[in-house]
Amino acid sequence: MAKVKRRYVCQACGAVASRWQGQCDDCGEWNSLIEEAPPTAFSAKHDLQAGGQAINLIGLDADIALPERMTTGLPEFDRAVGGGLVAGSASLIGGDPGIGKSTLLLQAAARMAKAGRHVVYVSGEEAADQVRLRARRLGLGDAPVHLASATSVRDILTTLGQREEPDLLIIDSIQTMHSDLIEGAPGTVSQVRASAQELIRFAKRGGTALILVGHVTKDGTIAGPRVLEHMVDTVLSFEGERSHQYRILRAIKNRFGGTDEIGVFAMVEEGLQEVGNPSALFLTDREERVAGTAVFPALEGTRPVLVEVQALTVRLASGATPRRAVVGWDSGRLAMVLAVLEARCGLSFATCEVYLNVAGGYRLQDPAADLAVAAALISALSENPVPHDAVMLGEIALSGELRPVAHSALRLREAAKLGFGRALLPASSAAQASGISTTGFRRLGDLVDHLLGRD
Repeated sequence: MAKVKRRYVCQACGAVASRWQGQCDDCGEWNSLIEEAPPTAFSAKHDLQAGGQAINLIGLDADIALPERMTTGLPEFDRAVGGGLVAGSASLIGGDPGIGKSTLLLQAAARMAKAGRHVVYVSGEEAADQVRLRARRLGLGDAPVHLASATSVRDILTTLGQREEPDLLIIDSIQTMHSDLIEGAPGTVSQVRASAQELIRFAKRGGTALILVGHVTKDGTIAGPRVLEHMVDTVLSFEGERSHQYRILRAIKNRFGGTDEIGVFAMVEEGLQEVGNPSALFLTDREERVAGTAVFPALEGTRPVLVEVQALTVRLASGATPRRAVVGWDSGRLAMVLAVLEARCGLSFATCEVYLNVAGGYRLQDPAADLAVAAALISALSENPVPHDAVMLGEIALSGELRPVAHSALRLREAAKLGFGRALLPASSAAQASGISTTGFRRLGDLVDHLLGRD
């Protein structure tokens, strides 16, 4: 009798090793190799041309109907997924523990159920009574949502097969599901992959919109095999700081729409409340002008969001090592802006500690924020406030030149709508503005002279 070969699978990346070791050779994670049963192999070789079924081939110019969308009753949720859930689609939503994933999905499920949709919510982490208590706290206790607490995929699919197929099926979470087709504990790579595959096959066959909740690792990525993100149609990330009230639902992957839209929510006592004007969350209300702040019109998809960039500089005694601290922006990009200000504009930050913060816990990834960051740093260093009615946008090159950014007109229209009357931006973008006074600069040094009153 042949000896059964042992097989160790990394729970972080899915790599397979023949023996146990402390660190995975592929991803470098420690203590992530767990022994799993080897996959079942076919006992005989099959002719590749026999026993198959012919598939239908179509051309690129074939007329195909657009997929039907099901609105959830939460416009911000629908915006993030591209207009609503698609029948027969599979979505994966991840986020930090306690960020509000279950609350968001329970609110969406309740609104769809009240609109006449057949909704099933299966929790593998909480009892059905716990979910009901949360629904009562949210004022959703009368919603006709069908609840269950189960972890066996076979039991779930058997139950759903005995009644009308649901319009929406929520699994919270996929790491707690267990398939008896293979060996392994719930949460392992093989179990997560097999459970998701069975659930997705059920959703595709019956036209059910499936939403899987996924745990995240300490670095914010969805736990389990990377192939899980390839298996689903949409990957959503629910982001935010638990110390701040705002939450952002962002699409990382979407086969039925774009990945540049976001949904903004605020966590209140009644649950997650939609935010129609996100700029109100990220702008500070104050009567006095404060040095070290600048307003930047960010762009998330087609939605402009005005955020406040805050900077603080502290002079140190000679010989001390200055500190650079950043919250909500890339620390490497801050180092680049500081280097350009020193090398091209003659400003010295060598003896200063520099602290940069984006108000409200917002995270900026737009290179157009360079000019607003530079303006906040100049204002903090000189203790000279920037104009309170001005917004700033533009990308800074290493040569000190200011480069134009995309969709300047859309950003400035939103700024004018919120009462801002001026915009400081690259000279090549000044002609694109309407409804707001613009001042264009070709080089960063020109902006420094303007803010310091030397022009």
